[in-house]
Amino acid sequence: MRRLTLVTLLALAVLALAVGCQKQTAGPKATDYRAARAVAIAKAKQAAASSAKLPPGAKAVAKNDEGSSDQTAYGTKGQGYVYDRQGKKDPFRSFILDRVQEVDPLAKGPLEQFDLSQLSVTGVVWEGHRRRAFVVDPAGHGYIVREGDPIGKNAGHVVEIGDNRMLVREAYVDFQGEKTTKEIQLRIRQSQGG
Repeated sequence: MRRLTLVTLLALAVLALAVGCQKQTAGPKATDYRAARAVAIAKAKQAAASSAKLPPGAKAVAKNDEGSSDQTAYGTKGQGYVYDRQGKKDPFRSFILDRVQEVDPLAKGPLEQFDLSQLSVTGVVWEGHRRRAFVVDPAGHGYIVREGDPIGKNAGHVVEIGDNRMLVREAYVDFQGEKTTKEIQLRIRQSQGG
């Protein structure tokens, strides 16, 4: 009985191995890809040739084999598309900052929320003749500022960025009601020890 079970198990293992090792193809073959690529190249050449015959300013709409256009909800398919930025917003500009400026043109930036004594300059970066300073607020958030950027509660602006300091000019109204300006230097703190 035991020998019969061992033979049966061996036969089942050989059968499973034979069934599992059959050659199976999954998905398209390389020839299918080559054929589809050749069709796509032919369509692109045909579209380029037909658009070259159009008068300036006219737009061509590509048609596929069934006669419908190759347009989707997102735009036209194909390599003939060129982005025209005329009349469009800059895609890399923050729409949130634009919206804040539309709602409240007097909105203040993050560095205008703090007094200058609360801010510290931690570094200066030079790029040719342009200098930038790295300023840290009390919460530890860092900001890169350039000359002319607004900073401080009293309508201050960065006037000059030196080797190890930043000069800020603030305008404020004194106790007599006169508008005056004051220049404040923010220096990079030297490391202590080490």
